[in-house]
Amino acid sequence: MEFVLEHTDARTQARAGVIKTAHGEIKTPIFMPVGTQGTVKGVLAPDLKESVKAQIILGNTYHLYLRPGTDILEKAGGLHKFSSWDKPVGRDCPKCEHFLVEKKKRGSKNIVCPDCDYEEVPEEEEIS
Repeated sequence: MEFVLEHTDARTQARAGVIKTAHGEIKTPIFMPVGTQGTVKGVLAPDLKESVKAQIILGNTYHLYLRPGTDILEKAGGLHKFSSWDKPVGRDCPKCEHFLVEKKKRGSKNIVCPDCDYEEVPEEEEIS
């Protein structure tokens, strides 16, 4: 995966670019529909491409694990085939999700995932 910066606004510092993935390019900034359990509810894959003009959909690893489950996804040939989506799919870090759920259950307020750059710091500790 590669990000190519195409423009930065001098006044606001907003950026526009292209994320290049094995499943296609994503022009940013972009609206990303969420397909929590492998599908975007109420919209068929062809409509996502043609009407919504989605370039990527997002999935939640923990929800995919719960339903439909890894066995079903593997039998379908992976998430792309399961959801009939041949463009990029973004998802969260599975270990991050695990750490987030487990630490919140134990009442932890400072959550850091060792496998990605995710860090959740309580508001009173945030640095401005």
